Parts: sequence; structure tokens; C-alpha cells
Amino acid sequence: MTSSVSVEALAARDALQRLRTEVAKAVVGQDAVVSGVVIALLCGGHVLLEGVPGVAKTLLVRAMAAALDVDTKRVQFTPDLMPGDVTGSLIYDARSAAFNFRPGPIFTNLLLADEINRTPPKTQAALLEAMEERTVSTDGESRRLPEPFIVVATQNPIEYEGTYPLPEAQLDRFLLKLAVPLPEREEELGVLRAHHHGFDPRDLKAAGVGPVASAADLAAGREAVRRVAVAEPVLEYMVDLCRATRVSPALELGASPRGTTALLAVAKARAWLSGREYVIPDDVKAFAIPVLRHRVRLRAEAELDGVTTDSVLRSVLGAVPAPR
Repeated sequence: MTSSVSVEALAARDALQRLRTEVAKAVVGQDAVVSGVVIALLCGGHVLLEGVPGVAKTLLVRAMAAALDVDTKRVQFTPDLMPGDVTGSLIYDARSAAFNFRPGPIFTNLLLADEINRTPPKTQAALLEAMEERTVSTDGESRRLPEPFIVVATQNPIEYEGTYPLPEAQLDRFLLKLAVPLPEREEELGVLRAHHHGFDPRDLKAAGVGPVASAADLAAGREAVRRVAVAEPVLEYMVDLCRATRVSPALELGASPRGTTALLAVAKARAWLSGREYVIPDDVKAFAIPVLRHRVRLRAEAELDGVTTDSVLRSVLGAVPAPR
């Protein structure tokens, strides 16, 4: 007989798989990115979306929030945004002659940090404690953030004028860095047809996007992911991949053990979403680049030669033998 726990897990898997279909009603041709965000939700990890303006990064996150029945807030990061504008601040109440804490938009389940690299490092750093500890400290008091709490940040490539590269300490807090590509020709035609027939990206309800999963589904899914089995050779494969980045001649900084544990979490979530209770090497390969691309740094000479982080990681994947 199927246990109640497994019934809950099966229902959660169905609901979370429906997230992808629901988001596709508003976002055309970004299936891999949507799958990555769903996996990050399952892992309780934060996501950094990078792409040129106009590729539906913000729309994707808004559609995901509409399809997931949780509280969500959006912060538009600008050069004059202060840390207190994100985390909240103490406000003097004349009636009580006392300072009261007014929570900032970070007190939510799904925070859309839009164009995070357009704000200076001081405000970027305000997210650090919240992303790592799930708390906000003000005036010596630590306040717990809601559960779940996930940051999905968007950024434009750093060569665009008026942007500030994220510090490495903050980059490492993101579970995945997903590249949002320009659409293929047929996909772009699909976008154009949708707009021609009246699609309004500001009105997701009219597009038919509605809640199909809840925080309870996420909790059940996370519990099921913890029980996914990983064979010793697959664990060794993950370690060998990350260690190979540390000796690559093209990299001056390889992936730390935090990258290895992130790879494990993502592989288990992908396996469970795929209907398996065990991890296979393809689960590791599928997300090795999004997990590691922001945790390694190219040597200056390699960058001058036109080498990219992704190409180095593809070489590492090709060189490290996967278990059979």
C-alpha cells in the first residue's frame, strides 16, 4: 500500500511539474530556465538569471510567482537604493515614543530582485545575511524571514554601462546562475503572434496563468528530495568534477566544496522531478554548468584569448569520466 507520505510526494511532483506548463503560457521558449527555477525552489536555493534586456527575465519570475501560491514581492534595484529599502528599518512612532521596525520587501516568500547589478555593493551586501541565514538583523535584533524564502535575481551582463559586478561572496550564495538566451526564430515569432493577438505581459490573469502549486507542495517535494539515493560512484563523480576545476590551467579560481554540495542538491532534485528515486550521472551533467559557472574565475590570459567559463566547464565535463 502506498504510504500517505508518498502520496503527498506524488501530488507535489505533479503540482511542481505543472508549474512549467503554467509559466509557458506567458513565456515562450525558456523551458530550460523555467526547469532550473523549479529545481532551485525544490532545493530552497536562490537563482541568478542573466541575459540582455528584453528576453523576459522579469516576466518569467512574475509568471512563476503567479503559478506558485506564495507571497511575492519585487524590488527594482537602482543606483540610489539603500539597504534599508530592502531589509526594512526602524521608524519612530511619536504616539508610543518608541522606534518600531517596519519590514522591507525582503520579508516575503519569493523575492524578485530585478536588475540586482544596477545597485552599488553596499545595497547588494544587504541581501547577504538574508540569503545565507534567512534572517535580517537590525538594531541588534535578528528577525526570521518567512519559510520558504527564495531570491530570484535578474541581471544584465556586466559589460553594460551602469552596472556593478556582484561580489564573489554574494555570487556564491546563488545555487544556480541561469543564462537566459535570445529566442530562436520560431520562438520569437510565437512571442510576436501572442502580442498581436492581445497578450499583455502586465496582465498574467488574462493570459490564464494561475496558482497550480503551493508552499505545502514545495515542503513535501523537499522532504522527498532528501530521500533520493545517490550511489558512491556518483558522489565521487561530483567531487572529481569540482576538483578538476581547481587544476584547470584556464581558471585561477575553481569551485569550492560549497559548489560540490550545490551540485548534489540540484542532481537529487532533478532526479526526483524526473520520476526517479536515485541520481544518475546525467542529472549531474545537466546542471553542472549552471551550478558552477559563477563559482569559478577565468585567468586574465584565458579571457584575453576569448575563452569562456562555460567552454572551460564543458571541457571539464568531457575530461572527467562519468560512472557507468
